[in-house]
Amino acid sequence: MGNKAVILGSNYYIGLSTIRCLGVHGIHTVAVDYSEQERYGAESKYCSEKLLSPHYKEDPEGFIQFLKEYAKKQNLKPVLIPCHDSYVEVIDAHLEEMKEYYYIPQTEQGLYTKVMNKERLHQLAMEKGLAVPETVRLHEDNFIEKVETTLKYPCIVKPTDSPSFVAKFRKKLFKVHNREELEEAIQKAKDANLEVIVQRIIPGFDDHMHTFDAYLNQDGKVTHWTTCQKYRQYPINFGASVYTGQKHIPELYEIGASFLEAIGFKGFAEIEFKKDAETGQFYLIEINARITNFNHLLYKIGMNVPYITYMELTGSPLPPKAIDYNTNRVFWYAFEDLLAIRDYVKTGQLTIGQVFTSFFKRKVYAIWDWRDPQPAFSFTKNLVGKIIGRRKK
Repeated sequence: MGNKAVILGSNYYIGLSTIRCLGVHGIHTVAVDYSEQERYGAESKYCSEKLLSPHYKEDPEGFIQFLKEYAKKQNLKPVLIPCHDSYVEVIDAHLEEMKEYYYIPQTEQGLYTKVMNKERLHQLAMEKGLAVPETVRLHEDNFIEKVETTLKYPCIVKPTDSPSFVAKFRKKLFKVHNREELEEAIQKAKDANLEVIVQRIIPGFDDHMHTFDAYLNQDGKVTHWTTCQKYRQYPINFGASVYTGQKHIPELYEIGASFLEAIGFKGFAEIEFKKDAETGQFYLIEINARITNFNHLLYKIGMNVPYITYMELTGSPLPPKAIDYNTNRVFWYAFEDLLAIRDYVKTGQLTIGQVFTSFFKRKVYAIWDWRDPQPAFSFTKNLVGKIIGRRKK
């Protein structure tokens, strides 16, 4: 296996998990970041090489050129794995030229960006017969009236471009409870030059969030898949997975596999669904077009997505596999889960007893691994430094 794996973004546990998933198989892993700060994933013993590149957003052309120059120096074509939405976007914008230098699963330029854009994704979903949350767009006639009669308060003001919104506001959306809050949220988005839509909140606690996680080969067919259930997320109610378990839900395969194949997706994708607590219907919420937050859980239950990707693209595809049974294992990002628990209890959504009971499952950790402890030490050091810095301020 002489092809190197170039991993974009080791300053988060997705990149760390990707490095580990490939490194355990002896694959040469290359961690690419724009800064030395907080790149704790590159501290893994499975990281073979560390590179600093131009910033993907501040200098996208320089970033792309940097990657191309690196690939030119290699004896074999590397596999490119972006581990953050913003990296996916910039690679997608230059997909045709980048595929000359790197193995990348997707073949249709613009498809990554299309499924990451909430507005375009929901249009695709409706065309294919999937349920999506009722939505009102700002340019529609009688906009306020439609929000108040069709969606009703509370509702959410949601970006079409999540990475840019999160970078600006440090949250995924605005939850609004009345007209004043609605107008204020829209104005904030306009001031930031960000497009938003307004949606109905599908009823149900956070454990009504489910995922369909799948890899589609170069023929556009699902070869590996499983389904999961979120138990807690941070920020609460509209955040990322912090305590999530694998749970087999056949209906999600029926919905998710046919949709991804119909739109011609290739590579790994995670569809997030919410199950309506009143009707039981699954609504498509969003798609993650890169390695998932709980990738380490998928690896531990037998679905090593980075390795599946690498092996297919380098000519040795692994046999198809479905985790179509319950493994009773959960992913746990302890730091943010503790923050989430604080907020769930504070808002009365969970009791201490419910939280305590939930912990009786076999856990897979986001960062800690006793066989590869250095990333956890580096993460803790960074965290302590931040806390001390805030207190001094």
